[in-house]
Amino acid sequence: MHRLSELIRFTTFAAAILLFLLSLLWLYHTPWGWIGVVIFGAGTLLGIHDLFQTHHSVLRNYPVLGQIRYFFEKIRPEIRQYLIEGDNEEEPFSREERSIVYQRAKGEEAARPFGTKQKVYEPGYKWLTHSVNPCHIEDPDIRVTIGGPECRQPYEASLYNISAMSFGALSANAISALNKGAKAGGFAHDTGEGGISRYHREGGGDLIWEIGSGYFGCRHDDGTFNPEKFAEGAASDQVKMIEIKLSQGAKPGHGGMLPGSKVSPEIAAARHVPVGKDCISPAGHSAFTTPLELCHFIQKLRDLSKGKPVGFKLCVGHRREFMCIVKAMIETGIRPDFIVVDGKEGGTGAAPLEFANHIGMPLTEGLTFVHNTLRGAGLRDDIKLGASGKLIHAFDIAHAFALGADWANSARGFMFSIGCIQAQACHTNHCPVGVATQDPLRQRALVVSDKSNRVALFHRNTMKALAEMAGAAGLSDPRAFLPHHFLQRDAAGEMVTGETVFPYKPLGFLLRGEDCGGGYLERWNRARAESFAPQGAYV
Repeated sequence: MHRLSELIRFTTFAAAILLFLLSLLWLYHTPWGWIGVVIFGAGTLLGIHDLFQTHHSVLRNYPVLGQIRYFFEKIRPEIRQYLIEGDNEEEPFSREERSIVYQRAKGEEAARPFGTKQKVYEPGYKWLTHSVNPCHIEDPDIRVTIGGPECRQPYEASLYNISAMSFGALSANAISALNKGAKAGGFAHDTGEGGISRYHREGGGDLIWEIGSGYFGCRHDDGTFNPEKFAEGAASDQVKMIEIKLSQGAKPGHGGMLPGSKVSPEIAAARHVPVGKDCISPAGHSAFTTPLELCHFIQKLRDLSKGKPVGFKLCVGHRREFMCIVKAMIETGIRPDFIVVDGKEGGTGAAPLEFANHIGMPLTEGLTFVHNTLRGAGLRDDIKLGASGKLIHAFDIAHAFALGADWANSARGFMFSIGCIQAQACHTNHCPVGVATQDPLRQRALVVSDKSNRVALFHRNTMKALAEMAGAAGLSDPRAFLPHHFLQRDAAGEMVTGETVFPYKPLGFLLRGEDCGGGYLERWNRARAESFAPQGAYV
């Protein structure tokens, strides 16, 4: 039944073939049959072309029928806006925003006529201040060194990398395209918590190995952490950094389960789990339960990986709990090499609606809090900060740098670059473009050689746009952005400066016991390295 429903998407093509054959029979009875032969023959040839062309995944999965989409794309913009785009508030990104990604991925000019389409006088609108003496950044391929004092194999990372997406959530072809694109463009690809698959290895791109609560790829049969398997996996030259996932933006504090029906031999091999059995990802880790234990686990992974950069990713929840981790860093002397702050606006293919919409801190506030806490504890210089959560365009990346990030990650942007049309069918296994599906017939629509090139182009053109934006502000490095480079409108529509809304707190203020506002000191005084357990009303 499932396969029958899948084949329905070929009915238009099949109908064209059938009508073409009937027209040939009709031609024996009347010369008027040539009309059907021409019309339906053209439809048949179009369907054959759609099936075997390599640039449009929609057409490979929906031959003939998919041409309707591209017909409307050629309609004049103002008509297309109402007929196709509409005003769908449920879509995380407008088609206008996605089209910029598509153009950059194809190497096309992402220019727009007739000025801004933003509502510049609405509360919350942000803009960048520019200089009358702009700079020119010759090489936009700027790198950041990730690795603290204890790291023996620091990594020179791009300022923009692929965020965590697991094999299993994404198709084999999607993983291959992303990783080969990362290899070609010289940037990193986060594996997600689903382990390192053969499609990651075949691509040859730099990997950030994400270790989640299921310890996939480095686990015992009972689901606990296996140091021997971890050491074996971390020894790969492809693995450049190790990232412990404490939580993710789309569903912080929530575990997950991949049903046994979806655990194929390839997924089982990557995750080190039995084929056909439910694959559980617990809500919390079993390798540590306190801030001190987390720090010691970080050191354990650093030792087992022979000094590769080790850090953790989290979506900020109870702010005091993060301060507990910081106090444990001070007490043990063990610092992570990096921390990735994931905003709650980050995406996933499987999150309860309430979690996706209402749990976790947005990136702007979470990044600001982590950055200022590390400044207050005197640790900011030792730890690099990554940021993720809808960072698709150069302006968003520049704003994250101004709030304290050292580099940015993107999942959705790179998904768009390999053809994602935001159908929001990730959880159904019916992705129309072969990105988020394990159906072999659907994922054949995604041609790896074509899409990997688009991944590399999207990265290169986004970095070029970021460099141009930094240059326009009179800066020679995008990492030099500070809050005062940005202005925004407050709730009353008045212009306010970035340092007013998101100020940098003084270095060492928490260690000195200074109250600099924002509830930092109150939470710091209640935080303890020995436990995450709450103390007092402030979280």
